[in-house]
Amino acid sequence: MPVATSVTAHSLFTDYDINLFRAGKNFRMYDKLGSHVIEVDGERGCYFAVWAPSAKAVSVFGDFNDWDKQSHPLNARWDSSGIYEGFIPGVKSGTVYKYAVQTQNGEWLEKGDPYARLWETPPKTASIVWDTYYEWNDTDWMKDRYRHNGIDRPYSVYEVHLGSWKKNAKNESLSYRELATDLVDYVRKMNYTHVEFLPVMEHPYFPSWGYQITGYFAPSSRFGGPQDFMYLVDKLHEAGIGIILDWVPSHFPNDAHGLAQFDGTHLYDHADPRKGFHPDWKSAIFNYGRNEVRSFLISNALFWLDRYHIDGLRVDAVASMLYLDYSRKAGEWIPNQYGGNENLEAIDFLREFNEAVYREYPDTMTIAEESTAFSGVSRPTYVGGLGFGQKWMMGWMHDTLKYFKEDPINRSYHHGMLTFSLVYAFSENFMLPLSHDEVVHGKGPIIDRMPGDEWQRFANLRALYGYMMTHPGSKLNFMGGEYGQTTEWSIERGLDWSLTEYKPHSSLQQYVAKLNDIYRSTTALYEQAYDPQGFEWIDMGDHQHSVLSYLRRGKEEQDVVAVVHNLTPTVRADYRIGVPFAGSYEPVINSDDAEYGGTGNYEIKKLESQPSEWNGRPNHIELTLPPLSTVILRYVPEQKKSSTKSKKK
Repeated sequence: MPVATSVTAHSLFTDYDINLFRAGKNFRMYDKLGSHVIEVDGERGCYFAVWAPSAKAVSVFGDFNDWDKQSHPLNARWDSSGIYEGFIPGVKSGTVYKYAVQTQNGEWLEKGDPYARLWETPPKTASIVWDTYYEWNDTDWMKDRYRHNGIDRPYSVYEVHLGSWKKNAKNESLSYRELATDLVDYVRKMNYTHVEFLPVMEHPYFPSWGYQITGYFAPSSRFGGPQDFMYLVDKLHEAGIGIILDWVPSHFPNDAHGLAQFDGTHLYDHADPRKGFHPDWKSAIFNYGRNEVRSFLISNALFWLDRYHIDGLRVDAVASMLYLDYSRKAGEWIPNQYGGNENLEAIDFLREFNEAVYREYPDTMTIAEESTAFSGVSRPTYVGGLGFGQKWMMGWMHDTLKYFKEDPINRSYHHGMLTFSLVYAFSENFMLPLSHDEVVHGKGPIIDRMPGDEWQRFANLRALYGYMMTHPGSKLNFMGGEYGQTTEWSIERGLDWSLTEYKPHSSLQQYVAKLNDIYRSTTALYEQAYDPQGFEWIDMGDHQHSVLSYLRRGKEEQDVVAVVHNLTPTVRADYRIGVPFAGSYEPVINSDDAEYGGTGNYEIKKLESQPSEWNGRPNHIELTLPPLSTVILRYVPEQKKSSTKSKKK
């Protein structure tokens, strides 16, 4: 590579760009800041631009100049924007570099590029000049993406940590391209609609699971380069699978090469630790009131939707952003201007983030991990909401896991744990999460919460998943839960796929795949997931028998399924439930069938309703409820029965 001898005064910025940036309204800053291989006056090279307003000087050093901090100083822009820039001839894609930032007290800091598209593989910490050009093959998906991502579409999400989903024979993580075969085939086989990746952005500390990010614009080089990750996205889209990324605008680590003290000051965070230091994660909190920081964060969100064709962003730790006193004691936080504990700057930022995403990419989805009772998280900003598309239903998760942990003999006393969620189920657009957080820090795997012998544990887990998949809201299940992983999740070991060679685990896996198939093909289970018209109790009060029954409804009047859960090992013969229509109700699934690991002793065939009142309805059906089971029945309208007979003729 030729060694450049000078830095040419060149800029990609217009005055308009700078004005938007300083106003916090430039959401495409990745097109300007960072490193960009371009041609200037017929000569190829690299344009560098970095925001460091309190720096005394900034230079670029790397493998192109023998890591000499003095040879290539950047030029400070004349407009007081705090941006240093310049064109260095001869620098190519693949060049390894850092910024040398001189503080006002003369100290030189070695910083990675906040906008770098690629970083060295940790523990190395330099940035790499890289182009994200890629020939996409997902035109059909992108054209019809609104059909997959709409609020009235099914969302059954498989949450994945890419580095530990599967390890090779050397206990190494699979590459993006290997995952593009193995993971894509598996997710398709399991009938999930979407995958959600724990943060793929570059992070120095692997055990952080990706939540301590230094390279916000770069997929982790642990598994390959940017085009390799694009290939994985491409293959998922070709298979009809959407991709959601975990996005972390709540905090960033204090690593010396990262955003912290970038120009010798608290450039991206608050100087006062009562606002700028996160006590839980010992990290820095973004200054949402600083316009240039807002431009950085919203540009980053749009970058993944733009350059990587990502279909949605799940925003991490929203609760920690909303409240100034989050995880703080009295005296450790500063009230807002009205004396309250709400972080008004963060609230305003989140609203602007959601408005920008849905304005630019209306066929995508934003999802909040928000664990408090903050009002209107998934309501539009024009009615005072935060503007998210969905919100994790943490209360449902806690109550459900607590209920299923109870011995069935005691469940009659805890019936309300399952019915309470329907009191508030339609106050937000909820996603039901059984996430990675539930299988770490000593909690153990989900199946370990299930009481009883081996058969009862698996039967309980099938019933839990049946309840989850038929409850209003979208769904999320962390990897391993679908086949009954028996150890707590570890990023060092990865999942234990050998378990699927054993019948109880393979049968559970088959059951989850079937549930996903039923969910995505049954409009009554998703069309009105966020509308009270889509749910109706049959009987919420049979606590003595620990039986729950309800209807799920689609948009068409007769598009109805009846769901019954028997949550004890006791068989309930001749169990009666009221139904809305006279006629036939055919079984969709019985979790006690032998193929799913059940007893196989209680086959449920098509049922004809009886014309007598029950549960306040004019008709009823009777069936035998298998032990620890979920049964789903679909109403068969007369016209469908007639058309079926015609086809047979």
